Amino acid sequence: MKRELIFLGPPACGKGTQTNHLSEYLGFPHIDTGSLLRAEIAKETEDGLIAKSFIDKGHLAPVRIVGNIIGKRLAEKDCEAGFVLDGYPRSMEQALILEEIREKLDGDNKVDFKAIYFDIDTKILIERIIYRQSCPKCGTIYNKKFKPSKVENICDICGVELKTRADDTEEIAKERFNTYYEQTAPLIEFYENKGVLHKIDANGSIEEVWNRLRKIIEG
Repeated sequence: MKRELIFLGPPACGKGTQTNHLSEYLGFPHIDTGSLLRAEIAKETEDGLIAKSFIDKGHLAPVRIVGNIIGKRLAEKDCEAGFVLDGYPRSMEQALILEEIREKLDGDNKVDFKAIYFDIDTKILIERIIYRQSCPKCGTIYNKKFKPSKVENICDICGVELKTRADDTEEIAKERFNTYYEQTAPLIEFYENKGVLHKIDANGSIEEVWNRLRKIIEG
């Protein structure tokens, strides 16, 4: 049976780390919406430039752009057995678009669909964002306060200089949280009413959260 997993939670709640690990564990592709959007931005496509103008201000990218990108990616051959979708949907409008995408791709086939919500104290998330760094070569994420690199500002794996995203500022971070609670939080009720929501305590170490996630996936 095909397995489709989506993840909900506020910015910097740890979804990216856990979903990447889960993708390797299950052997399914990790569909990171942020990476897909950044690829469009890097290519300076029309959709990418429009998305950038919204993201840089801490807003969600336009629904039509994200929907097109996600739909094309989920239709690729490596997603036939299942996928781990991170960062989508982020609004009710996107959730309805995802329903349409899944109906088109899956038809009448039985699918094990789960929406996993990362429940975490948002008070610590601002610091996760404003101290975040990433390697431009391998994509490894660091945090100056919680998970620093061995050599300051240098990737442990690649040895290249770490970068800080232009939108990882306190002002934009707060705006992103406001956007999340206004547009994304209602999805919790939406998927709960459909009987597919699974809540996970995302407070704690990476290993602790991973063990909780694995119990949900294997349960």
